[in-house]
Amino acid sequence: MNNVMLITGGSRGIGAATAQLAFEAGYAVALSYRSDRDAASAVVEAIEAKGGEAIAVQADMASEANIVRLFEAVDERFGRLDVLVNNAGIVDQVSRVEAMSAERIERMMRINVTGPFLCAREAIKRMSTRHGGNGGSIINVSSAAAHRGGSGEYVDYAASKGAIDTFTEGLAKELAGDGIRVNAVRPGVIDTEIHASGGNPDKPETSSANIPLGRAGNAREIASGILWLASEGASFTTGAKLDIDGGV
Repeated sequence: MNNVMLITGGSRGIGAATAQLAFEAGYAVALSYRSDRDAASAVVEAIEAKGGEAIAVQADMASEANIVRLFEAVDERFGRLDVLVNNAGIVDQVSRVEAMSAERIERMMRINVTGPFLCAREAIKRMSTRHGGNGGSIINVSSAAAHRGGSGEYVDYAASKGAIDTFTEGLAKELAGDGIRVNAVRPGVIDTEIHASGGNPDKPETSSANIPLGRAGNAREIASGILWLASEGASFTTGAKLDIDGGV
């Protein structure tokens, strides 16, 4: 059996690119999606068409029951888990803080922070040598916004990713003796659909002038960083936050 990588939010963007690179690296792939079943199925079908193994499982990261069911589906299909990529996340409409509702902030934190915590909890139960597992790797998808603040656009999103940075460092130390490495990637502006969902579809183009490398990144560039952190090449790397942001 190949090693198994679970990618949350794997139907598009960084998640879909990570699924493709994981297959190319020899992993069996499980991915979750919230609502776009067709997009998730297309990722799975593309992998299976090339002889790989993949499954897609509907799971809302705002639901603990959905998260538990996701991991049970991975158990049933593959019987093991080696890498968790906490990729699923949301942004909201561009807004200043004084215009944000409690509901918006709570939803942001529930999906972007509590969801990854619960996914990590389930992965630890399966991978930790303390629980009879073989070890593994957790990679959290943070953001350059975690250290830039997101002012005037989405301070709530930036704050949620700041929490992911702290979570990464603390969990890495907690699990170092359990055979699990925990790291994060921090993408800058990446040309994916997430900007449209936040009402700012032109952000990759309009931000280019402020990026030292002169352009937005692409999903495969972030996926490459994730696959490196999961690999034996990063065997002495834990608690790291890998900036892939064009130099911002």
